[in-house]
Amino acid sequence: MLRRIKRLRDKRDISWRSRYFRKNFILILLIASIPGIFSGFCLYWFGVGQVEKELTEAHEAQIIDRAKNIDDQLEYLEVLISHWAFDPRYDHSLADIDFVKEFLETRDISKQLLVLQGSNPLIEKVKLYLDLDQPIVFNPNYNVIQDEQEKEFYQAMLMNKPSIQWNRFKNPDNENKGQQLTLSHHVPGISRLAFGAIILTIDQDKLIQLLETLTPYNEGVTTILDDHHDVLVSSHPGESPDLIAKIRDLALQQGTKKGSFSFDWEKETFSVSFGTMKRLNEDWMYISAAPISSITSPIVFISELILVISFSGLILAVIMTWVASVRIYNPLKNLMTVLVEDEQAASLAKNQDEFEIIKENWIKVTSESEKLQQRLSAHIPQLKQSFLLQLRNGYLYDYSEQELRTRMENYGWRLHNQQYLLLDIQLTGIYQFEKDRIENDASLITFTIVNIIEEYGKDYFDQFTVINYHNLSAGVFIIAPLHTPLHKQIMDFSEGVTSIMNDILKLKVTITISETVNEVKKIPYLFENMTIGRQYRSFENMNQIINLQEWNKQGNRFKVFYPFETEREVIQAVRRGQVKETEQLIRKFMNELKEKGIHEINIQPGIIQLFSTIQHEILHSSIHPNELFGGRNMFEELSDIREPEWMIKWIIDKVISPYVQLLEGQIDIEMKRHIEKIVEFINNHYMEDISLESCADVVGTTPYTLSKAFKKILNINFIDYVTDIRINHAKELLLNTNMKIQDISESVGYRHSYFNRIFKKQVGVTPSQFRKMNSSG
Repeated sequence: MLRRIKRLRDKRDISWRSRYFRKNFILILLIASIPGIFSGFCLYWFGVGQVEKELTEAHEAQIIDRAKNIDDQLEYLEVLISHWAFDPRYDHSLADIDFVKEFLETRDISKQLLVLQGSNPLIEKVKLYLDLDQPIVFNPNYNVIQDEQEKEFYQAMLMNKPSIQWNRFKNPDNENKGQQLTLSHHVPGISRLAFGAIILTIDQDKLIQLLETLTPYNEGVTTILDDHHDVLVSSHPGESPDLIAKIRDLALQQGTKKGSFSFDWEKETFSVSFGTMKRLNEDWMYISAAPISSITSPIVFISELILVISFSGLILAVIMTWVASVRIYNPLKNLMTVLVEDEQAASLAKNQDEFEIIKENWIKVTSESEKLQQRLSAHIPQLKQSFLLQLRNGYLYDYSEQELRTRMENYGWRLHNQQYLLLDIQLTGIYQFEKDRIENDASLITFTIVNIIEEYGKDYFDQFTVINYHNLSAGVFIIAPLHTPLHKQIMDFSEGVTSIMNDILKLKVTITISETVNEVKKIPYLFENMTIGRQYRSFENMNQIINLQEWNKQGNRFKVFYPFETEREVIQAVRRGQVKETEQLIRKFMNELKEKGIHEINIQPGIIQLFSTIQHEILHSSIHPNELFGGRNMFEELSDIREPEWMIKWIIDKVISPYVQLLEGQIDIEMKRHIEKIVEFINNHYMEDISLESCADVVGTTPYTLSKAFKKILNINFIDYVTDIRINHAKELLLNTNMKIQDISESVGYRHSYFNRIFKKQVGVTPSQFRKMNSSG
């Protein structure tokens, strides 16, 4: 244990004595600590004042906006009461109404006053006073004024010269409340001889809530003064009257209609903003006061917190710097340990930097690397082949033209003023010639092909690389001088290779010749075009040379053909589990494909599509392809087959037979025979009234069991199958006979009206439209 502790202490001493370690430690410490401390001090000493100023300005701007909102609210009330006062309903005709007898008119006025009362949340009460022989007031209901003091209160409103005015007085209707702010307007509004007034009583609480928006902090006060500088309303009625009087006096002393200032009150600094509102014939003044501490306390707290964190960070920076320096130095120390002994490293570190020691050792490593480079040259052919495969597969797509040229030149290719060409060489005739042996030895045969091409190509090309595809085919990448005619040279090489393969391997050869390109970036397109071009080969077992340059110039095109009807017959045979019948139908399918040409581009896509449809049927039978094929890539296997007969045998032996065997193990054979009988019964009696129950009686089982087995075996519901049979027979009669549609519907087991609906649902058009469309076609 003591030795271990001593060893660790010695290692720390070695690290600290290192000049590289000390320089990094000091540098990281400065980087980690100085910016934080500097930022903290700057923010604390310079930022607080500036932020305080900006927050105060923002506070003032906010108050102006909110004061404008209050002004708009009050102005809206003025416009609203004027609108109602000028309503023709409130003209002199009111003086002639007997409100007791004409109770309907009385009720309408009460309703209108209630509508006015609910039109704005600031309105607490709406009254209509009429100074008649017997004064009345709608409050909003009809009331006769008996109290003399109340009469004098309302008549005083009519004595005021302005027809519309703001007042603050005690409402005689509610003695419990103090003075309330009211807005009144003489009626009728179109006449100077007023005999009544509409009176809006402002909700004191709602108005105070609106004023509190001018002081968005918990502390502070907002007040509104009338034209005589009396307080109309204050946002905090319980606030010190001395404070309200103080800010009012200071605001009036400013001598301006709007502005801001600050003052101290009971060891607290307040920020005060004031302005005016134009109210009818008066100028109201609003004053908002908020303590500065409410605005700036967050920034002061953050600044102090930053200072604390900065000093704490200094301590943490020392610790983390030590840890970081050790971790940074560890790779260098480990490298030094590999290069020299610990004691030697400690002694050398005192006199010279570690990187100087590494430089000396790097020179030694470089010399060894040169020796390894010579050995690597022997593997250049494999590297070239690997590069071309990466290029073909798109792994180098993001590289630029220059980057690709540099890499190729590093592998030994000469690319200045060169053109590029690709040949594809594949063996055919495998099925007829010892298929099993060649399948098992495919890699060995492909290796033989590559060796033959490499030896034979030396007599024709200065730069070429053979690519082993490991599937009885190979590629030849050729680099030739630009503007050099290659046609005769390529054809002689192709014929020579074909002759050698025929003699040695007894197999036929298909050679595909690509177009030429001048850019490395276009080489992947040669591989793509080659994949397409090799599909132009004939499926006949013979030697072929496909020159894509001539093929594209001739503008050859293939018509798309696919035997859909035969495909459906194949699927039906697969469903019934008839392997021999399926094989015969697949041969029929292949022959129909061959009628349109025996080129691979006609045959192979069709066979692959057929296999895809069969696999889709396998999935519908609740069997996963992985369970059947053991995870093999069946599409890739089928794509590699180049013989029609081999394709047929592959589908039967590798797909159909295993599927049928697996299916027969899952389905009751007896029930399968029942389904076959039912299918035969339906085909013979489709024109009769067929039901699931009647069919179940035919084979002696229950309708439920029959329905379930029918769906599982044929992958179609019973009723859908019957419908398909009837509709198909109806189509034949529509196309091949002149029978009336009503007779056709009866002959396939349908009523005429129902036949039209079911036929359109299944086919998409009515029977008559179907006959007309196909007759015109």
